[in-house]
Amino acid sequence: MPKFNVLCLFFLALTTSSHSQDYRWQQRVEYAMDVRLDVKTHTLTGTQKLTYYNNSRDTLHKVYFHLYWNAFQPGSMMDVRSINISDPDVRIGDRISKLQDDEIGYQHIVSLRQDGKDVSHHVDGTILEVTLGKFILPGSKTVFEMKFEAQVPIQIRRSGRNNKEGIAYSMTQWYPKMAEYDYQGWHAYQYVAREFHSVWGDFDVKITLDRSHVIGGTGTLQNADKIGHGYEKPGTTVRQSTGDLTWHFTAKNVIDFAWAADPDYAHDRVQVPGGPELHFFYQKDEKTTSNWKKLQEYTVKHFAFMNKTFGKYPYESYSIIQGGDGGMEYPMCTLIMGGGSVQGLVGLMAHEASHSWYQAVLASNEALYPWMDEGFTDFARQESMADMFDTPRGTSHQSSYAAYFGLVSRGLQEPIGQHADHYTTNLAYKVAAYAMGTIFLEQLKYIVGEANFYKGMRQYYNTWKFKHPEPNDFIRVMEKTSGLKLHWYMNYWVNTTKKIDYGIKNIIENAGSTFIMLERVGEFPMPVDLVVTFKDGSKEMFYIPTNETLGNKPIEDQTTQRLDLSAWPWVYPTYTLSIKRNVEDIASIEIDPSQRMADIERKNNIMDLSQGFRPFADHTK
Repeated sequence: MPKFNVLCLFFLALTTSSHSQDYRWQQRVEYAMDVRLDVKTHTLTGTQKLTYYNNSRDTLHKVYFHLYWNAFQPGSMMDVRSINISDPDVRIGDRISKLQDDEIGYQHIVSLRQDGKDVSHHVDGTILEVTLGKFILPGSKTVFEMKFEAQVPIQIRRSGRNNKEGIAYSMTQWYPKMAEYDYQGWHAYQYVAREFHSVWGDFDVKITLDRSHVIGGTGTLQNADKIGHGYEKPGTTVRQSTGDLTWHFTAKNVIDFAWAADPDYAHDRVQVPGGPELHFFYQKDEKTTSNWKKLQEYTVKHFAFMNKTFGKYPYESYSIIQGGDGGMEYPMCTLIMGGGSVQGLVGLMAHEASHSWYQAVLASNEALYPWMDEGFTDFARQESMADMFDTPRGTSHQSSYAAYFGLVSRGLQEPIGQHADHYTTNLAYKVAAYAMGTIFLEQLKYIVGEANFYKGMRQYYNTWKFKHPEPNDFIRVMEKTSGLKLHWYMNYWVNTTKKIDYGIKNIIENAGSTFIMLERVGEFPMPVDLVVTFKDGSKEMFYIPTNETLGNKPIEDQTTQRLDLSAWPWVYPTYTLSIKRNVEDIASIEIDPSQRMADIERKNNIMDLSQGFRPFADHTK
């Protein structure tokens, strides 16, 4: 072959290899915003300078912004969806359809320029489509300068003013936000109900409003010496000014910026040892103050637990803010309701703060994979709550299993591998994202063993933080950590509605040995832990891997002898094992005594022989 052709093939191979490795590039943004909130008219006006870095290999002809507050208008997709779905979110219902002109939300673009020149744009619901006058080439950047005005809606869903607890402003989804663009293309979803996906970037935000209001939110306050309100360092003097106050916040390497404001906020600060400084913003009435003072010690414990168990929180501060409806997570802060019991408040905090690991730092696409965010977050909350309130970790996920079993019994289960907005019912979404996401992890712990599981969770976090991981990224980390093949499990749980159901089908005694026949009743294969308890009080564990794992999990319980049996191929409906003991010696036989499998029918998992062996047919009655 001519030398020239050889060189061409060599460079082609290098280029192909390079392109195959860099498809996980990420776009980047830098926001500089200066806004003014009029607390009498509830209008927000401001400017936004957005530097956008195109780190893709694509030339961009258009870009898209989210205008989330446009959803809070009669006739919006959020409004129509809520009216027509069979089980609407009670916080929305038909409220949007009844909003008056001075109660709706909107975000209007007054002007938009790209690199100093006007660009064409139009609004479609909650999406702003911008046709670029100057294409954004691969590896280049461009600057958008925008003037916008908005009306803060009556508090409906996460965002708004004057919520039912009396908080003045919950300023979330409040600015025109660049949509995410990645190897899948633009993620410019209409705001219909839930979940977000955003670009990593830096924020420099100045907020001017009536000086009576206190602000808490994303980022670090840069002018504490002029603001006060608990931000100033002890022993320093605050330089008070007259009129409105301008608050200046910065935040680096975050996916969003949120804030809340109220004239009645108390502001407390508590330091997590080796972790962030915590800020608490809450109303100063007697009950709320008492509960939130107690909340602070639990928040410190929660951050310490999360840092140790799942990976270290990377930012220098975190704020827990009374505001919003229920709770909602944002980078470096959360807005939660202020009332309820102390334990309920702690549970809400623990869930929303755990999002800092899975929504704010790992930042998977919540819209496409809500179970990777909500499910992993709720799993962490439940384990942290068990640690804080000294309850068995093994029982901490029972509520998630109960929710899943309830959904299955009602015939409403849907595959969890779908976009968050497209579930037929809100219940199906909630159980899929929260409960089934939690069970996904607890069952994975069952499959790979506890030690491998927690090691893998930390490895996943440390490997993929700030990189928008996807399902395959997670399961590959767990495969590498455990040495087991796991894609089969993720595929069944995420992409199908197949059920797990194992049972004890038959027992036969022959020549001093007992033969136990197990049956896979459901369509979902799993490895099986089978525990045989003998009448003398001893136990034996029989571990039956599925052939899909291509290996065995480590021994978890060192107090019980485990015998590793040959694999159960998933196409075989039954599996028979033998025990070199008489059946009269056996007290009970149980499949999955830890109850980590989401087995939809547990009655056939246990056989009690303590009163003596009877013909097997009698056991089925």
